[in-house]
Amino acid sequence: MRHGKKFNHLSRTASHRSAMLSNMASSLILSKRISTTVAKAKALKKYVEPLLTKSKTDDTNSRRVVFSYLQNKESVTELFGEVAEKIATRPGGYTRILKTGNRLGDNADMCIIELVDYNDLMQNEGNEAAAKTRRSRRGGSKKNDKVETKVESKSEDIISDAKIVEEESSSAKETADDSDDKKE
Repeated sequence: MRHGKKFNHLSRTASHRSAMLSNMASSLILSKRISTTVAKAKALKKYVEPLLTKSKTDDTNSRRVVFSYLQNKESVTELFGEVAEKIATRPGGYTRILKTGNRLGDNADMCIIELVDYNDLMQNEGNEAAAKTRRSRRGGSKKNDKVETKVESKSEDIISDAKIVEEESSSAKETADDSDDKKE
């Protein structure tokens, strides 16, 4: 009976599937982001997240267990070195799947799977959201000062714009006069 053995076989034999997931996991660790189908990305997420958790404890046994899954020395050293430092404080959820649309040839759902701590754009957006402060009712006098300075600066801008328009019109008149002189 196959009770409780529900996972995606990805239309491959067991040996082909394990080799594919091992290669994809090594590529993900080395390049921090790969593009693949959504089904493969979900299977890879289940495959690689326990390995990332295992990499938090750097001892001989955990290295051997991870190497038995990955079969790639470079990815194991990268995982236990740089990646383990970045994910040390994270309790889980080390990968992110971002859907990118459908593939042109066969209309398969495509996505990008990446390590969460290596996406600089998303980390910068989180810092900007944290930088915003809450407004309180007590700062009423400062708000009025800001309004006055905005009104003054807008009026100065309007005056400077009007001067620019006058200068442009006078220079246009001069060029027109010069062209009339040349015609005669």
